[in-house]
Amino acid sequence: MATKVYIVYYSMYGHVHKLAEEIQKGAASVEGVDAKLWQVPETLSDDILGKMGAPPKSDVPIITANELAEADGFIFGFPTRFGMMSAQFKAFLDSTGGLWRTQELAGKPAGIFYSTGSQGGGQETTALTAVTQLTHHGMIFVPIGYTFGAGMFEMENVKGGSPYGAGTYAGDGSRQPTELELKQAFHQGQYIATITKKLKGSA
Repeated sequence: MATKVYIVYYSMYGHVHKLAEEIQKGAASVEGVDAKLWQVPETLSDDILGKMGAPPKSDVPIITANELAEADGFIFGFPTRFGMMSAQFKAFLDSTGGLWRTQELAGKPAGIFYSTGSQGGGQETTALTAVTQLTHHGMIFVPIGYTFGAGMFEMENVKGGSPYGAGTYAGDGSRQPTELELKQAFHQGQYIATITKKLKGSA
């Protein structure tokens, strides 16, 4: 039976969505892994989103809390709001109380990726504060560390991401994930999918 890795994310302007697509490709490159993209529900009205200049959502399916139980591992992605995950993703995690009561997610590996507006916008605090959500579910946080190699030490160009996970900088919204940031995202998907497969095989 295939190892199921769910890439679950929220993206308002598309930056996290682009990272999610590369993460899915990386996870799917691991033999025996079925990697699926999911969006969490939007909490803002179309009118508000329009005023914020948000583009239309992609056609990626929207996940419900109970569907998380079907996966063997996860990679969660979200934009940063004041150094923490966006309210949309937090609202989704707040809906997982039933899974917490039954410990459905305990022991399952999970990684984190993110987008911030600037270099001081919370590339690491967003991941750190998100780990509390995983902890209460008994999930296993899987950082990428420095397994991405030389790409982790890039100093000539601006690069998002950290040992906690892949990341990008949105700036004023016009900046898109760079080739190096996308490669790191691919690596994260591949890395966490490999670990998820190993953990499932040893269960």
